[in-house]
Amino acid sequence: MSVLSSTEVLRPGPTGLKRLLMQGVMAAMPFAFRLLRRLKPIPRFGKTYVVTLYDDVREVFATDPAFGVTYKEKLDIIMGGEPFFLGMGDTPQYRADTAAMRKVVRPADLPLLAAKVEAQAEAIVAGAGGRIEVVDMLVRRVTFDFLADYFGVPAPPGGDLRVWGTRLFEYQFVASDAPLLAEVAEIAPALRDHIQRQIEARRAAPGKVDDVLARCLKLQKAGEPGFSDAQIRTALMGFIVGGPPQPPMVVPQAMEQLLRRPDALRGAQAAARAGDVVLLAGYVREAMRFDPLAPGLPRVVLKDWTVAQGTRHQRTIPAGSTVLAAFASAMRDGRRVPDPERFDPCRLPHEYIHFGYDLHQCFGIHINNATLHLMLKPLLKRENLRRAPGAAGKLRKNGAFAESLTVEFD
Repeated sequence: MSVLSSTEVLRPGPTGLKRLLMQGVMAAMPFAFRLLRRLKPIPRFGKTYVVTLYDDVREVFATDPAFGVTYKEKLDIIMGGEPFFLGMGDTPQYRADTAAMRKVVRPADLPLLAAKVEAQAEAIVAGAGGRIEVVDMLVRRVTFDFLADYFGVPAPPGGDLRVWGTRLFEYQFVASDAPLLAEVAEIAPALRDHIQRQIEARRAAPGKVDDVLARCLKLQKAGEPGFSDAQIRTALMGFIVGGPPQPPMVVPQAMEQLLRRPDALRGAQAAARAGDVVLLAGYVREAMRFDPLAPGLPRVVLKDWTVAQGTRHQRTIPAGSTVLAAFASAMRDGRRVPDPERFDPCRLPHEYIHFGYDLHQCFGIHINNATLHLMLKPLLKRENLRRAPGAAGKLRKNGAFAESLTVEFD
């Protein structure tokens, strides 16, 4: 079967000893980071330097002239050579392209998006009969539905946007093996063609839809720079690849962290039942701090740079090296995050670096902040929320991806 018609969102993961080893490494990572922060905050592993302290991670993210993003090569394959701002440094084109997209992805949309997310999640939970698999049946379904609708990119004929988007996300951020590259060679041009057909169909029959694609075409018709067909297609494709694959990873991980902490779970449930979405968001955001999307983000060193200059652990990193800005470690650095092992849903915003920092902070951060907690709200409102019996009731991962977590409720 071609990957274009596949319904298997995740590729088969490792099994046996390899799976156990990967799980062991991931489980040991917080302990390893704690040791590194104390003993050697910027260790070197081959040509890769790992930055573990809060201040140093922010320095790497905020020093774009020295620490460039690594995404361009793969983005060129996904986008067919068209530039996308995720792969750019701090250039005039980066500023122009992001400014153009902020004209069509608007803060004023957030209340409606939040309402849609909560309503769909509630409908799914209400129809689940007291037992639901959180990753695919709840979070992935809600995320792809509401974002595809918001962007104006429906499911491709005969294909599954969840599969296409997730495989391209895996290639862009996680893996580079030959079988995956072969799948990308099929999916990427097919998704570009699909989005281009949406552009042409909407231009021929605009209708009354108000989504990101419709707004782009209105600005194109008005002669606004930044909205050629290629620019619209590339931006929408970038949003599909970089956006909806992430919540099905991190939101179930947050649910798992709440299930491990009965007091935190009770607090989140009380906030959900009281309709206190600010406090509920705090619980989910704090749960994500204990198992964020990834250990860190890579940067390529563009010129020799001394990180943490003037401190006892300063280290000069040579050009050509790779730096892993370990934001998972930074968010548990007691120098800047008070009592970091304590679960505190009322932490200050600057204590979180879930979505990066400064220039390349996630473009969808505001959508994430407005919606992620609402995917769990209907579930948390149910009585006697608990893990399903056996292995199904524990979060199962497939490499970097959450794969399954089943819960029950009355």
